[in-house]
Amino acid sequence: MRTAKTVIGFALLGAGIAMLALPGPGWLTIIAGLAMLAGEFQWAQRLLDQVKGAASRLRPHAKQ
Repeated sequence: MRTAKTVIGFALLGAGIAMLALPGPGWLTIIAGLAMLAGEFQWAQRLLDQVKGAASRLRPHAKQ
């Protein structure tokens, strides 16, 4: 289970990065991949926390 979660997390992360240049929900896929990897890797948890912080800071500007 742990290996499958890690493989799927990296696959989502890679697909999300590719979708930044290709059509698709790139950032959403990257966040999903980080969320899967965050339980296994500290670097993924830190990066996910940074993305969440940036999203919460941008939220008031998006509603204008």
